[in-house]
Amino acid sequence: MFEIEANDRKTEARAGVLQTENYRVKTPVFMPVATKGSVKTLSNHELIGAGVEALISNALLLYLKPGIDVISDAGGLHRFMNWKRAIFTDNGGFQAIREEFSPVFSKKGITFSSPFDSSRHLITPEKIIGIQEVLRSDVALALDDCPSYGTGYNRAEDSVKRTTQWAKRSLDVKSREGQLLFCIAHGGVFHELRIRSAEELAELNFDGYAIGGLSIGEPKKVMMEMIEISIKAIPREKPRYLMGVGSPVEVLDAIARGVDIFDSAFPTRNARHNAVYTEKGKYNIAKAKNLMLFEALEEGCSCYACKHYTRAYISHLMRVYEALGMRLVTLHNIHFMERLMRNAREAIVTGEFDEFREMFKNSFLS
Repeated sequence: MFEIEANDRKTEARAGVLQTENYRVKTPVFMPVATKGSVKTLSNHELIGAGVEALISNALLLYLKPGIDVISDAGGLHRFMNWKRAIFTDNGGFQAIREEFSPVFSKKGITFSSPFDSSRHLITPEKIIGIQEVLRSDVALALDDCPSYGTGYNRAEDSVKRTTQWAKRSLDVKSREGQLLFCIAHGGVFHELRIRSAEELAELNFDGYAIGGLSIGEPKKVMMEMIEISIKAIPREKPRYLMGVGSPVEVLDAIARGVDIFDSAFPTRNARHNAVYTEKGKYNIAKAKNLMLFEALEEGCSCYACKHYTRAYISHLMRVYEALGMRLVTLHNIHFMERLMRNAREAIVTGEFDEFREMFKNSFLS
């Protein structure tokens, strides 16, 4: 299911393979977010061309629209999306920190308001597992209680207790063979609770372990501390998944601490707001100076946008709000992240990841 193929000499970074029912995913891996069944502005053909091995979709939102009956009749999410590589499905727990979902917690689960029609829906650990089994994703996530940043100790402790209870209930009802089930460790920014959550979940022998409730406002130093603390309590032989982190430097720093899997809307959302990622840092493509630069978005990049269009043209598109501009910058940023993961993996295999990471950070942050 998960095999570690190489370890870096100086850090905790490792290169591995996660074998799912549908695909063999090489790690470290970055997953673009396909919340409602697509990565915004991009086609599957473009994603595959960029080297994407896995996507993550949101089971709660797909349950609300188009509904699991539609996806079931299509033969599952892979066939509905026409995506032949790996799919993770999130459980809706993260939506509980967003006001528009008006979440209400109980022992049973979380009651949400639909963003589509304001109808109310109780999502229990059992129900979300059932939904994900109908979706037939490669990796399902057990329901968790994700507290907001700034939460006090008592609320964070309650979330740990509830998450562990819900994790046990999720395992009790899991029935679909071939679908991997990951749980999500919490604990806010409290060392004791982070250790407790990870240790309690480690005893339950899930297929993989996610670290949740980070990159939601806490200082970066604190985030890295929580990652280190959590990972020490997660079984080494299991895949480790850091949810919601997509900044290139933070991804590399997390890999150095032993994380294998990432997802984030960061590269695609920022692309739609003019941010272009390159190994020499990021820049705003909409700035006027780019209108006279008849060169690629990034020198040496082999993505479709860089091979076929200039900075000047893409800058023009973004300045006049043409959809093609957003598509091209999004495609480039995804290509950039996937290239970063391939290069990181190669550096781990050769035992030179720490040097690679430092060189990248010096260039990107200069």
